[in-house]
Amino acid sequence: MSPIFPVRRGRLLRIGAACAVLLALIGYAVAYFLTGGPGAPRCTASADGESYSLDPEQAGNASTITAVGTSRGLPERAVTIALATAMQESGLRNIHHGDRDSLGLFQQRPTQGWGTARQITDPVYAAGAFYDHLVRVPGYSRLPLTVAAQRVQHSGFPQAYAKHEPGASLLAAALTGRTPAAFSCSTSPSDGKPGDPSAVRAGLRRDFGPSVLPATGVSGDGKNGTNRGNGGKSDGKDAAASRTVSVPPRPVPTAAPDNGPRRRGWELASWAVAHAAELRVERVSFDGRVWTAEQSRDGWRRGAGRTDEGPAAVRITTAQ
Repeated sequence: MSPIFPVRRGRLLRIGAACAVLLALIGYAVAYFLTGGPGAPRCTASADGESYSLDPEQAGNASTITAVGTSRGLPERAVTIALATAMQESGLRNIHHGDRDSLGLFQQRPTQGWGTARQITDPVYAAGAFYDHLVRVPGYSRLPLTVAAQRVQHSGFPQAYAKHEPGASLLAAALTGRTPAAFSCSTSPSDGKPGDPSAVRAGLRRDFGPSVLPATGVSGDGKNGTNRGNGGKSDGKDAAASRTVSVPPRPVPTAAPDNGPRRRGWELASWAVAHAAELRVERVSFDGRVWTAEQSRDGWRRGAGRTDEGPAAVRITTAQ
């Protein structure tokens, strides 16, 4: 009679190997899905030879968190703490689930008085609620990041925030405009659908507050996109102007002295790039630099000698 145990052992080994291969394939598929695969759109904050990469969804949320903080006149350190906290709690994704009733970017809980589920899953509200609690922490800007974040979050794993501090610091420096032209995104080929300047204006007001734009004259020609001359006909320049939102980089009155117009302008420009895929932004220009969706993988480029855009305004042009 032939032995049966070696046969069974061989079969078990084959089954085990097959399971290992299957798990590897599943892991690859999950990673591919989360990152979008090779060539997928990515955003990067870079400074001093270091970089931090994230996808457009994460970038949009990070720029919203930044805008809410700086528009309150809070220092860059507050933004860094908020970004690191959201990195740990949600991976900078506005998730609708979590431990018990935790929700949103910061995994805030309705039962703990953070707001309703609908409010908490609004990134602007969630970021504002986090900052409301953070500024009540005495000397938060001088505390270690883990301590400051823990005073707000009361997490079961307080030391987990520390690993996100380097990436959060890079993001904060770029998204607050302290490091000019340090934040850029690559985009996918256009699907041919046009953008909407009114959606850009609504997004700016949502994240930065109503005062970010003038009451009137917010388009490229200062007349809400109205074409002049040519018998009412639109040429290429007029057509581009009608799709352009011009944003004067006025600093927040309560901000630190070093948060001047140029820094505010780079924050606005970075915000526009972070939301480019969502808002179908075709071109962003400021301070003699330009970012275009068509050449997005080249990042910020010199504005080919154009001086009319200077530091006076950030110009955001949507796809036609």
